[in-house]
Amino acid sequence: MESFPCTVTFDAGALPTELILPMIKRIVDSTLCAVVIFVGLSAYCLATESRETPVVRAIKRAKSSVVNIHSEKTSLDASALISNGKGRKVNGVGTGIVVDERGYIVTNYHVVIGFDALHVTLHDGSTYDAHIVSYDRKHDLAIIKINATKPLDVMPLGTSSDLMLGETVIAVGNAFGYKDTVTGGLVSALSRDVDVNEKQSYKNLIQTDASINPGNSGGPLINLDGEVVGINVAIRAGAQRIGFAIPIDDVRKTIAELLSIKQLNNMYHGLVGTDFKKGDKRMLIVKSTQTESPAETAGLRAGDIILKAGSVNVVDGADFERACLGCSAGDEVPIIVRRNNTSKSLTLKLSELKGRSSSPSEPIAHTTIEDGAHAMSWRLFGVQLTEVVGSDRSLLSARYRGGMRVTRVRPQSPASLNGIREGDILVGLHVWETINYDNIHYVTEHPQLKSFNPLKFYILRGDETLFGHLQLVFSGT
Repeated sequence: MESFPCTVTFDAGALPTELILPMIKRIVDSTLCAVVIFVGLSAYCLATESRETPVVRAIKRAKSSVVNIHSEKTSLDASALISNGKGRKVNGVGTGIVVDERGYIVTNYHVVIGFDALHVTLHDGSTYDAHIVSYDRKHDLAIIKINATKPLDVMPLGTSSDLMLGETVIAVGNAFGYKDTVTGGLVSALSRDVDVNEKQSYKNLIQTDASINPGNSGGPLINLDGEVVGINVAIRAGAQRIGFAIPIDDVRKTIAELLSIKQLNNMYHGLVGTDFKKGDKRMLIVKSTQTESPAETAGLRAGDIILKAGSVNVVDGADFERACLGCSAGDEVPIIVRRNNTSKSLTLKLSELKGRSSSPSEPIAHTTIEDGAHAMSWRLFGVQLTEVVGSDRSLLSARYRGGMRVTRVRPQSPASLNGIREGDILVGLHVWETINYDNIHYVTEHPQLKSFNPLKFYILRGDETLFGHLQLVFSGT
């Protein structure tokens, strides 16, 4: 049978009215239902988009580079330097930010110093032991490191050079141990100078009304682009929503010093650079190169803008240092610079720093008070000292929060005559513990120091605590 194409039409005039009306009603009902569904889906999509605000997007971008820090120490009886008791365990919390994918993290000095153990929890929930790499007490910043099993997300770097009063900012941190707590607020003021106590003061802080609590210290203050513009550091006691953060541009200058290959690896590049940051313009400009240095040999010139070092896109001095960090003498670091609006490729061959021995197992301090403490301890006692934190292996089984390791003893000095040796750890003088340069400075500058003479000392040697007396000789006596 052959089939023929045909068109079927309805002649409404040929159908009874009682059949036409129900048919029209069904068509109208179907159309209305489709319209309602379409409008509902559109409203749902719009609602979902409106929920994902700039704040939400900013947090999503920054959160994976924020870490939670848990610290532990043993607190001894404050009235006794040497305690026979086991002491009580004290826990602390803080926050940090990943600055290098190899596990380098920046936080506040006061978050990590003086503790027996440090543990870092990443955003994915994994936890690692951490150790202190270097610190700067004056600027209240420290670098700690974990041995992560995978490369970490590095913080999205912003600038504090163009912060505006009233700009929305967000604090992320381990507030009271509630990890990854997010609070929001405004930039309340800029360039605040704050004195916390007679030992700690800050310059040029950002003031914010984003809620900052104990545990937020060391964590990021971010803008609506998800970029870190500050590191939360302090709150005003007794006030409501008055918190402070160190501007990220200041932080990055300190990070460059704390990650310096000269300090950490005993390596040398000879580049003298300056950070330029003004809004979107952020760059490392070569100021000069040291004579006969690797930087001079590589052909770097004053005015060059360093764009890339190794695999690191360079924005400032901190980026350049971490690009060179971990390299050995003779290693070549490819450098791309912009010179007279033209890109140029150079090769930087690093060398070892002559005349200096490194001790990477101990944290390196950058403090102004060290000079006075060094000079006085050498003159009065005949020793050179370096800080040892409680997490050091030699102190793990001891009852002390820290100490000062003896690195050199002057022959025929009070220390030498009383049996103090290189490698001993000074844990106390008179009735005071000696865990940092501040403690040494306090004792050596004490107005009644002569009345303590001979001065009782306590040292840790192996598993033993030993004591003796230093017969001090004062000039003019």
